[in-house]
Amino acid sequence: MKAAIVPTILPDPRWRAVLARDSASDGQFVYSVRSTGVYCRPSCPSRRAKPENVRFHDSCAAAEAAGFRPCKRCRPDQPPLRQLQAEKIESACRLIENAEELPDLATLADACGLSPFHFHRIFKAITGVTPRAYGREQRDRRVRAALAAGGSVTAALYDAGFNSSAPFYEGAAASLGMSPSQYRAGGTDAAIRFAIGDCSLGVVLVACSDVGVCAILIGDDAETLLRDLQDRFPHASLTGGDAGFDGVVAKAIALVDHPKLAQDLPLDIRGTAFQRRVWEALRRIPPGSTASYAEIAAALGMPKGARAVASACAANALAVAIPCHRVVRTDGGISGYRWGVERKRRLLAMESGG
Repeated sequence: MKAAIVPTILPDPRWRAVLARDSASDGQFVYSVRSTGVYCRPSCPSRRAKPENVRFHDSCAAAEAAGFRPCKRCRPDQPPLRQLQAEKIESACRLIENAEELPDLATLADACGLSPFHFHRIFKAITGVTPRAYGREQRDRRVRAALAAGGSVTAALYDAGFNSSAPFYEGAAASLGMSPSQYRAGGTDAAIRFAIGDCSLGVVLVACSDVGVCAILIGDDAETLLRDLQDRFPHASLTGGDAGFDGVVAKAIALVDHPKLAQDLPLDIRGTAFQRRVWEALRRIPPGSTASYAEIAAALGMPKGARAVASACAANALAVAIPCHRVVRTDGGISGYRWGVERKRRLLAMESGG
């Protein structure tokens, strides 16, 4: 019986990225192949080279100075495809944001030099939403700004680009968390139920609107958490939860105490389009796993957006339900948790079985 052939692993850890064709490593280094005279990205789909023929270089310039030419398949001397696509989609986002009415799909695709089908697929892959949904978010944002400034509901929705009131009112509850008139008044009469209890990480406050759980706050004392909730909903009607609310609170506390549990809490997620993209990416991180701010930014098509991702994590008001505790520094270090680094460390330990 023949022995299994085990591929040779080079001592340099970059070889593992080449073996995995890791696109996240693109831009960090290139590798050259002595037998072909070319250099490639880590993600190059070409036939894998023999380890003894491979050299690593910190840049394309270094590889070319060593006498190698760029691979014609992965084109390492050109911007990564993901970056080029992200730039096209970013320009489309600006068109949507600045347009009085949402441009149709064909117009947006043509502006990016793509077919409508290809544009729609890439737009959703990078932003996490369809062009129509992104346009809706921008119109909702303009409405929120106008209502917060005290403008009339009718003027706000027409100035934001709605052709009639019906489409706006159909999604008002989801986008505002309350009726437009209540939002204009700063949340006056909006019903927010809340309860405060104990959990393994200290004190927890759970708040719920008519849409779903809108806050899970963790801290050391109930008074501080209640002030935080009041600051978020300065004119809302805050009331203690009734007996029917106990089940929701119990599920939220159980989620904090056992973060590996499957979640079935209805959530009222409020944030900008970018924050929602980040938070959705966080919810895709499996329990027991972590991702760096830079990795999440790269996955969203924003290789230089690590700081923006960190800001979105800091704005999260739904502890554990939106698992910002699973985001770490590039070196794996634990930092930057609005409810305390020690709580972040304990949550990760609970998820990993520690």
